[in-house]
Amino acid sequence: MKMTPLLVLETERLRLRPYCEADIAELLPLIGAREVAATTLRIPHPYTEQDARAFLALAQEPGRIWLAITLRSDDRQIGGIGLVVDEQHQHAELGYWLGVPHWGQGYATEAAREMLRYGFEDLRLHRIFATHFKHNPASGRVLRKLGMRHEGCQREHFHKWDQFADSELYGILWQEWQISREDRE
Repeated sequence: MKMTPLLVLETERLRLRPYCEADIAELLPLIGAREVAATTLRIPHPYTEQDARAFLALAQEPGRIWLAITLRSDDRQIGGIGLVVDEQHQHAELGYWLGVPHWGQGYATEAAREMLRYGFEDLRLHRIFATHFKHNPASGRVLRKLGMRHEGCQREHFHKWDQFADSELYGILWQEWQISREDRE
């Protein structure tokens, strides 16, 4: 598996590109919304400039591919998406978030579909999986649209904001992705 350092992916409406320090000012109000943090495990609230800088450093670590989701029309940032790759096991965890003004417009599905394509075609992964909080059913709908299968519920698996939360697990194998891709064409 060979990861491209300056990876840029494009879809009909979106450009997925590496984050840079200049993104922090635009990133903070989007990712800083309590509604965004409530639907994700690793985004704190409040989200500070220090959190953003730590994230940019983390995004540079080997095996992590974190990209800003931007609109192709004006390069405005609307969210983020990434894969955490485990080369030994040829799988990766998919994660994503969108700023609240961009919810419900199909952007998460469009960006995630392109990340699956990249993971399976370019990185030659065998499996990609994702989890979401049970109280975030919209994320489950995105994962099902990608052809991922619900593999189970990890009861009270995560602890966030002094509460335990159920985690819904989804996954897709390379062969399943091939079949779903052929069905779409």
